[in-house]
Amino acid sequence: MSRVLIIGAGGVAGVVVKKCAMLPEYFSEIHLASRTLSKCEQLQAEAGKDRVVGVYKVDADQASEVAELIRKVQPSLVINVALPYQDLPIMDACLETGVHYLDTANYEPKDEAKFEYSWQWAYQERFKEKGIMALLGAGFDPGVTNVFTAYAAKHYFDEIHYLDIVDCNGGDHGQAFATNFNPEINIREITQRGKYWENGEWHETDPISVREDLDYPNVGVRASYLLFHEELESIVKHFPTLKRARFWMTFGQEYLTHLRVLENVGMTSIQPIEFQGQKIVPLEFLKAVLPNPGSLAEGYTGLTCIGAYVTGIKDGKEKTIFIYNNCDHAVCNAEVGAQAVSYTTGVPAMIGASMMLQGHWMKPGVWNMEQFDPDEFMARLNKYGLPWQVEECESPFKR
Repeated sequence: MSRVLIIGAGGVAGVVVKKCAMLPEYFSEIHLASRTLSKCEQLQAEAGKDRVVGVYKVDADQASEVAELIRKVQPSLVINVALPYQDLPIMDACLETGVHYLDTANYEPKDEAKFEYSWQWAYQERFKEKGIMALLGAGFDPGVTNVFTAYAAKHYFDEIHYLDIVDCNGGDHGQAFATNFNPEINIREITQRGKYWENGEWHETDPISVREDLDYPNVGVRASYLLFHEELESIVKHFPTLKRARFWMTFGQEYLTHLRVLENVGMTSIQPIEFQGQKIVPLEFLKAVLPNPGSLAEGYTGLTCIGAYVTGIKDGKEKTIFIYNNCDHAVCNAEVGAQAVSYTTGVPAMIGASMMLQGHWMKPGVWNMEQFDPDEFMARLNKYGLPWQVEECESPFKR
């Protein structure tokens, strides 16, 4: 049986639902749940009622509600594309019901802009004892970038020493200011302190304070800023030969100017304030007035470029490779009605789910993407819309 329950109905969920619906050989039956039933019904209509056979309203903050729904649907796998705050309640529900679990982003508490794997790794023994598997971070970054690293280590190096993951969105959506995925999560991620791994320890930087101008294939030169991103935490754990690991993301000056102003006036704060007799969180209000990321697809032009520069030793000599994907916003919209940022997260989630359901990646416990053999996953990236390239090159980084 390959029945799946997908929780979430945002932009990424739309891609996951539609890509799963295209592959009945992997996904025999699809069920969809969200806090907002109307969003599920819309996705069901778009993907087809013969493929999305059930839609449900659920509060994913409540493990008991999720567990009740799981018992009703009886899926083989729960695909969590809801909010990172909801990872633990959904994992609890999967533990209670004995069902496999997959997500695309690691847990972070709602009242603190901090994400790390410790909360989810703590489930390792309980998932093993229950005989079920959790696959963490099965998006692009984290996700594909983890698999890129594992593929490079397996096929191109005897030992890897330096890793720089880069995420460039070279597209244009025509908005003065908008985020390409959930604004609340996106802004929390960007405004926290940067962090990178070097010589066996973590080093912190001020937010958006370290810049490199990098030339991205088929996009061009873009200002790229050092951030902390969750895949660094798992990759340095599972590849202990790494001497340094960093993550970079591109931002235009107009975006950064808007963000700086919003931060200066308190609109990016996650601390509740009193307003007209009730408490509101400024960042949640900002999310409500910004464009919905799912609405950006129409008219979005240009490419993304996400990949990993890996430097290491092969046959006693040092070399560097760049392994990457370009994704076209307009092509994604034509295929599934989504922009490329949603597409590059949703497709890997679908592939990760297919790998679990078919037994290619199946081992009780809690695992990150780089802990499995990368080859079949890499083949499916080429097959299902995210073709990748490998180039041997010089490292482009000045520091």
